[in-house]
Amino acid sequence: QQLLHGRLSQCARAACPSSASARQTNPLADAMVLPSDIDLLHPTAELEKQKHKLKRLVQSPNSFFMDVKCAGCFNITTVFSHSQTVVLCGSCNAVLCQPTGGRARLTEGCSFRRKGD
Repeated sequence: QQLLHGRLSQCARAACPSSASARQTNPLADAMVLPSDIDLLHPTAELEKQKHKLKRLVQSPNSFFMDVKCAGCFNITTVFSHSQTVVLCGSCNAVLCQPTGGRARLTEGCSFRRKGD
């Protein structure tokens, strides 16, 4: 059994890439940096926007308030981006947006601007 165990350990050492002999044959293995590596401390804005709202580096909601301009009377109304009810214009009673499963769908011809902080 000891002979069998000795041969297995020799095979395991030979196949193990972290052994000293493997490091001597491939000196660039420790210092290899791939171009596809991502900087986790300074992610780009596009990568952060794609992540889930709780998985971002700094948590932030996906929803926002917006000013919607009516296509008929050019009256501006404040609307929540994920509104769950139909929003009507205050002066002409035109439909500004309709709810969907997530974000509200603006009516054709309406323009919007995201409200700042």
